[in-house]
Amino acid sequence: MGDIDLTHELAFALELAELADRFTLPRFEQADFTLAWKDNRTEVTEADHGAEQLLAAHVLAHRPDHGFFGEEHGLQGNADSPWRWIVDPIDGTSGFVRGIPVWATLIALTHSTHDVHVAVVSAPALGRRWWASAGHGAFADGRPCQVSNVTDLDAAQVSVTFNSGWDDLGLTAELVAIQQRARRARGFGDFWQHCLVAEGALDLAIDAVGVAPYDIAAVRLIVEEAGGRFTDRHGVATHEHPTAISSNGLLHDQIIARLDP
Repeated sequence: MGDIDLTHELAFALELAELADRFTLPRFEQADFTLAWKDNRTEVTEADHGAEQLLAAHVLAHRPDHGFFGEEHGLQGNADSPWRWIVDPIDGTSGFVRGIPVWATLIALTHSTHDVHVAVVSAPALGRRWWASAGHGAFADGRPCQVSNVTDLDAAQVSVTFNSGWDDLGLTAELVAIQQRARRARGFGDFWQHCLVAEGALDLAIDAVGVAPYDIAAVRLIVEEAGGRFTDRHGVATHEHPTAISSNGLLHDQIIARLDP
């Protein structure tokens, strides 16, 4: 990358994940938090705020030339830097507050070219961690990730996250049809469905409408480095649009054709 060493930055991202896990996991296990609600009626806790503040402080101390963008506190640091850390301190807060272990800290290092260069997803309550750096593959708990080779939706395992946004687009019935056509359908949601695509356990994951960069930047790179595709519903490879679909690549075009009529 010329001005940056991705191996060094991945090590730093893993360091950030360790910091986050040590902060969030005890609070989850002890239910040591109070619940509040955002204007969009999604949950937030002081664990979300505290984890983000912890990571922001570490980035700004050790990468003062970089920007930092988090779900809870927005942009901090160098707003003019082409390099920006995008963080979701707890992706899956709705599960976190109910004692469901499917939540994670999502960490991505992005460049102003709209590319993701380093990604870590750490899910301490599951005892799982995924990571990737551009051009160097994706890994799950230290093992290389590879997407599946399923080519037919009839044989595919899929995950779909329904919400009112799909109703507004008039595509809920199409999502139901995709599920009915698939060999098996589940609704894992959030980061996990995309990581399962990267591992080859799922063949397709369709996220809720309304996702933001902090929800999907990290998982985008992990899926792509595992050999899959990650796009919006129009087929654009991005983490900056409000829809997100990941797949093994072999199923992708037929799904886009159904969701971008």
